[in-house]
Amino acid sequence: MRLLLIEDDAILGDGLKAGLTLEGYAVDWLTDGAQADEALKLNHYDLIVLDLNLPRMDGMSVLKNLRRRKDSTPVLVLTARDGVAERVAGLDSGADDFVCKPFDLAEICARLRALSRRHDGHALPLIEHRGVVIDPAARKVHFNGQPVELSQKEYDILSYLMSHIGRVISRARLEEALYAWGSEVESNAVEVHIHHLRKKLDAALIRTLRGVGYIIDQD
Repeated sequence: MRLLLIEDDAILGDGLKAGLTLEGYAVDWLTDGAQADEALKLNHYDLIVLDLNLPRMDGMSVLKNLRRRKDSTPVLVLTARDGVAERVAGLDSGADDFVCKPFDLAEICARLRALSRRHDGHALPLIEHRGVVIDPAARKVHFNGQPVELSQKEYDILSYLMSHIGRVISRARLEEALYAWGSEVESNAVEVHIHHLRKKLDAALIRTLRGVGYIIDQD
């Protein structure tokens, strides 16, 4: 799942990027509001973590511009300001959640999982379909009641497709969701991971539409 982190504090940003990467997110990190605004025009993200105090363009302006473009990407705002008026203004401008500094990484991750569930239409913390059960908090998968060991990328692909059941996802979109800027992507990486998933799970779970992409069909 691809995430844009917008935070100008070098120490905090570096720690957040490292922690979120360990949690399985493909993290792009920017320290400048104007840069972030341009990146959001050109790239698709699944989640955004946004600081409000940014150089060149403040976080609230970045948020307002995002929503003016009809972009519904979930936004978690980080702020050192804990005033009610600011939180109200942020929520009315399109923020989905707020966290005040200082914060704990575990709370950030839990809030991001909740935002992702709501955005994808999953009210429950577990994702279940055709005998496959994903626990995003623990990053664990069971199939027909038995635990399944997956690599990080296998898990990420399965989780992404399971979060978009009934929708065709292109290989390019999967690569965009799974790899941050600067990551080396082998030309057949997605195909190899999906081949492994088919061997470990139901071979018919993930269907290939030639020249289009991949889909997990609705029941």
